[in-house]
Amino acid sequence: MKTMMLAFAAIAIIAIGASFGLNQAGFSAAEQGAGSAVRLD
Repeated sequence: MKTMMLAFAAIAIIAIGASFGLNQAGFSAAEQGAGSAVRLD
């Protein structure tokens, strides 16, 4: 049981870290969907 809880905690930490890291690196949905060729008239 202790090992399973440790694994769940590790999954949560990895998921949060990956989400934060990818957003900081410019891989968010908003940055991927917008580019320099988008016209906003």
